[in-house]
Amino acid sequence: MDVDRFEIRLCGSGGQGIILASIVLAEAAGIIEDYNVSQTQSYGPEARGGRCKAEVVISSRQIDYPKAIQLDMILAMNQASCDAYCYDFKHNGLLLVDSGFVDQAPTSRVVPLPFTNIAKDVSGTGLVANIVALGALGHFCPLLSRKSLEAALIARVPPDTKKINSKALEAGIKAAEKFDLESLPRSIIPEEEEI
Repeated sequence: MDVDRFEIRLCGSGGQGIILASIVLAEAAGIIEDYNVSQTQSYGPEARGGRCKAEVVISSRQIDYPKAIQLDMILAMNQASCDAYCYDFKHNGLLLVDSGFVDQAPTSRVVPLPFTNIAKDVSGTGLVANIVALGALGHFCPLLSRKSLEAALIARVPPDTKKINSKALEAGIKAAEKFDLESLPRSIIPEEEEI
């Protein structure tokens, strides 16, 4: 698929695996799907608990600016990161949130899925919630296939966690498949009226 810029922001708290999820996403798009990719990240001085974000820019062309400008997709894993980082949407931008931790979304184009609860069902712990969310994000991203996401994930995680991470990714994809995007409003930004 030919694309000028497709921009994704992932945000949450330090320790939630946001950076790992963004790296897997970037490697799926860049190494396996053969797009040009830029991945950036920022987080506070706290090792765990502080807000963090990562951005992935995907393009068929050379990327002249590595950071996101207008986002096609945002993933927010908690309310604090949603409040801080959910802005700069494109016309039909899509927000995915962990419905167990985000009560208020700044847009009506939101996909609320219980990523942490799904992770607990799959693994007995919420530690793979980032991978569940990655599966859902990948499902809604038109540039990535399930196969490329799984290959990038398996190449990145420690060998003894491959099975549980694959299960988490699959659970996120299945949860996303049940969500009807057609039920969402077409746009979060009104189109310019003709004068």
